[in-house]
Amino acid sequence: MDNIAIIGLAQTRYERRKKDKIFLDLVYETTTAALDDAGLTIDDIDNVVTVSNDFFDGRTISGMAVGDAAGAYDKNISTVEGDGAFGAMYGAMRVLGGAGTTLVVAHCKGSEGDTATITNGMFDPIYQRHLGINAVTSSAIQANAYLHRYGITEQDIAMVSVKNHGNAKNNPFAQLPMDICVDDVMTSKKIADPLKLLDCSPVSDGAAAIIIADEKTAGRAAKPPVWIKGMAHCADEYFLGDRDLTNPRSLRQAAQKAYAMAGITDPFKEIHVAEIYEAFTYMEPLWLEGLGFCEPGQGPSLLKDGVTTMDGRLPVNPSGGVLSAHAVLVAGLARIIEIAEQLRDTAGARQVTGAGMGLAHGINGPCGQSHCVWILSKEK
Repeated sequence: MDNIAIIGLAQTRYERRKKDKIFLDLVYETTTAALDDAGLTIDDIDNVVTVSNDFFDGRTISGMAVGDAAGAYDKNISTVEGDGAFGAMYGAMRVLGGAGTTLVVAHCKGSEGDTATITNGMFDPIYQRHLGINAVTSSAIQANAYLHRYGITEQDIAMVSVKNHGNAKNNPFAQLPMDICVDDVMTSKKIADPLKLLDCSPVSDGAAAIIIADEKTAGRAAKPPVWIKGMAHCADEYFLGDRDLTNPRSLRQAAQKAYAMAGITDPFKEIHVAEIYEAFTYMEPLWLEGLGFCEPGQGPSLLKDGVTTMDGRLPVNPSGGVLSAHAVLVAGLARIIEIAEQLRDTAGARQVTGAGMGLAHGINGPCGQSHCVWILSKEK
């Protein structure tokens, strides 16, 4: 693969409701900030990729509403409908295809829609949708299957909430920085058994943008480029009943492809920091298993043993993760941005010492139906 890099990045602060800003404001804010970060102007951008969703935006062809705010006038523009990590991968492919410099921007205002109703729409309209199943209730099914198969307790996954909300205290962009304990998680309101309020990510508004460039353009960027060493995505079966929800095989396949592209043979030894899309507490250990950092059923042990804490061997979600801010569609792009900040040594109080290689992860669909894995490096 040709050498390509992230040379500009920006994200808003994530909040429960940004009532003073519309989609255009959020996209313009992050677009201009990413350009400033890269030391470029909009004239230096060859291609624009917007990430949006008609259901969340409440209009058809939602990408058309933000094209001007992204500076796409008289440029090649595409829209990806899904998580920002997938949008960024498409943007990277455009650069690899000769586009030169691509801006990727994602936005979402979860406060302006009903997430339960919206996510119900991703299920089969004949057999499943009428049951009222949505992102939360389907994840509760997956959580139960995972806990029961491996003898994992609700207290085990509650520890993820304690860690990540605590990490969020060091992140000025996070929505929910909190000092909590396992008992706080266990006694919080039951949402869908076994998931409680503090096991679940919040409704959030926000936006993020990155600029991806070829090696020539990266050489004149204002800040050190973060090199894209590997990336891959894979999707599993559409029907939940056709999948083993305790075996994230699409994640495993995507990770193996990304590792191979990056030349990684032992991810636990070679990756220094990871930002994982954990919309619910149980997802972090389950995804760690799928990413090959441990054997199936051993994900919770990594946290118990201190491996995934800020001072552990493999810090996971030092930003506070999706549990601390979940602007749907933006969250995967935010994971890429957070890893890029780590590799630039610009992550502030959430900086992981000596981070040279990082992993970012995004998901689409119910229960992690589709996964996108990125391997980023400080070195070319």
